[in-house]
Amino acid sequence: MERVDKDHGSPYDRGRADSWYGREARPHYYKSGPPGEKVEKDGMTKDEVNMYWNGYDDNESDLSMRKEYE
Repeated sequence: MERVDKDHGSPYDRGRADSWYGREARPHYYKSGPPGEKVEKDGMTKDEVNMYWNGYDDNESDLSMRKEYE
């Protein structure tokens, strides 16, 4: 089984974060984590885009996992 990179700034992490903050899904990640170089979808591999969507969907599956704004 392949290890999923869930490190800060990874495609998976950015997908979860976009869902958590209620942001529109826009695949991206950061090289070496934020504030590293941002890589947009057109510069990502198919696997990286899939990891972004895995993170986004994992967070979306539990709607209680949302940032609460007061």
